[in-house]
Amino acid sequence: MKLVILRTDIKTKKKVKKMRPVFNSHPVISKWSIDTEDIDNVLRIEAEDNLDEDEVKKLVTENGFYCEDLPDII
Repeated sequence: MKLVILRTDIKTKKKVKKMRPVFNSHPVISKWSIDTEDIDNVLRIEAEDNLDEDEVKKLVTENGFYCEDLPDII
């Protein structure tokens, strides 16, 4: 199992709803969520090990949103 965590600009439930069919229909994504209450609007994806993080970023940007790696906090 692979976990992908990204910062996004998906800030509302309406925008999350736009992404729902994209993530739900993806063959290797088993679970996903976007925390619109978090300052970074964190996208969390649980998927099979062969999920490519760049593919996720491309899916998000192709649907009109921005995403990037969440910086590590030390």
